Amino acid sequence: MSQIASLAGRMAGDAVRQLNDMRQEQLSRVLYWRSFVNMALMLCDAAMFIIAGVTVFNLRREDGPFYSLRFDFFMDITVYLVLASLVWVCCLEMSGIYHRHVMGDGYQLNVKLFAGLCRCWVGLAAFTFFLDLHLTLVSMTLVVVSGAALTAVERVVARVFITRDRRNGAYAYATVVVGSPEGIARVMRFLGKREQLNYRPVAVCPVRIDPRTGLIAADDDLERLRELVPAVGRDVELVRYADSGLAEEFIHKQIQTVMVADVFRRFSDNFNTFSVRMESLGLEIALISSAADVAGHETQVRSIQDTTILTIRLSQYSPATRIVKRVFDLVISSLAIVCSLIVTLPVAIAIKLTDGGPVFYTQERIGLRGRPFRMIKFRSMVTNADALKAKLAEQTGQEDRFIFKMKDDPRITKVGRFIRRFSIDELPQFINVFRGDMSVVGPRPPLPEEFARYNQVYATRMLVKPGITGPWQVSGRSDLSAEESERLDVAYVQNWSIGGDIVLMFRTVGAVLGHKGAY
Repeated sequence: MSQIASLAGRMAGDAVRQLNDMRQEQLSRVLYWRSFVNMALMLCDAAMFIIAGVTVFNLRREDGPFYSLRFDFFMDITVYLVLASLVWVCCLEMSGIYHRHVMGDGYQLNVKLFAGLCRCWVGLAAFTFFLDLHLTLVSMTLVVVSGAALTAVERVVARVFITRDRRNGAYAYATVVVGSPEGIARVMRFLGKREQLNYRPVAVCPVRIDPRTGLIAADDDLERLRELVPAVGRDVELVRYADSGLAEEFIHKQIQTVMVADVFRRFSDNFNTFSVRMESLGLEIALISSAADVAGHETQVRSIQDTTILTIRLSQYSPATRIVKRVFDLVISSLAIVCSLIVTLPVAIAIKLTDGGPVFYTQERIGLRGRPFRMIKFRSMVTNADALKAKLAEQTGQEDRFIFKMKDDPRITKVGRFIRRFSIDELPQFINVFRGDMSVVGPRPPLPEEFARYNQVYATRMLVKPGITGPWQVSGRSDLSAEESERLDVAYVQNWSIGGDIVLMFRTVGAVLGHKGAY
């Protein structure tokens, strides 16, 4: 018996060692491609900065070498550019530009690139001042700005290759999606639309809550799963849930990430034990959380009389930040009202001449915390548009959608179609902003009947002032599904900032010029 037990122990030990070796090999492959890609990007970024520096110095006749008045030595221009390029790469790293989810995402990358530009300018200015180099501030600034511009162009080209290779399975984490059939289908659609996320679903694991025990169990309704996720059995493998051996099976299938769609509730015993089983073997846990999740809140832990108290807060709702946002709205709306007169006056005349109806269209909308107000727009529809809306909503199957939109809307006039295409019809809303009914950036103000149908989560979008532009407008507008629109608005309530609002304003210009989803 002792020999049998000893043999069994050796076999178990061999299995553990084999599993650890397999996992180590997988991690080594991931580390290799991440290191290779990041090193290639760093070298390209440094090269772009050096090219920009050489170009600027030649055009401005900064021949070098640069003399240090403080330490009495000459610095060769090549040495300066190499050191400056290293500073540039370090600043980009500090800004998070080399993160695996960022390198394929144009929007996030450009925001972080700007942050890196600011850091690099400060760093080089301090370096030049410390050495007291004979180099003009204008030249140094032009080098940084030109380096950032060339890096942006280089990253556009790199993103094409990265996205193409990800479609073929490269530079991505093999992922298993765990959840209900409905949750798995939702996550698969989510990942299919976001090529910048390097999650490649290779397997699914359907689960449910056992009503008798309250524990997680396998969901064996395969017919329902295949109906919702047709790729199961072809491009995506099916893995049956089990309390033991599941993490080991994931590793044998070369999986790196376990993405939890639903069913598992955060902080529950079911989730805690599941995550420990996965993470103890080095598997990554990824969660598709609710837009109203508190994960992004500032968290503080206090211990008071042997009791641990966890406090959370959103810093953007402090009185000081609210005052800054109101001043920001007043300045932007004032400038917009004055500067847009060259456009708004001819538009007003054209609308009046079209059918003799009113120039402006006012409509009751719901604002901050459910307060109604009259929103002002240039009239872009026929005078009886509201009466036709119910009929068109029924014809297009949009009775239950919060935001009614349709292509080739027969209610829109010829002038209205033009001003909608370029969002000129929204310009009078700056008057609402100046009056305090709205903000420049925020979720769009709903109609009273739309607001009455909001669920508990979606109603949180009314905790900020509605805006002229917001995440919905810059992310596809009317081309987005109702679910995507709702998620963007709720997420804005959790994450808005003055800096983020400025970014959304610049993105709005691109969305308007591109006409994406404008109808």
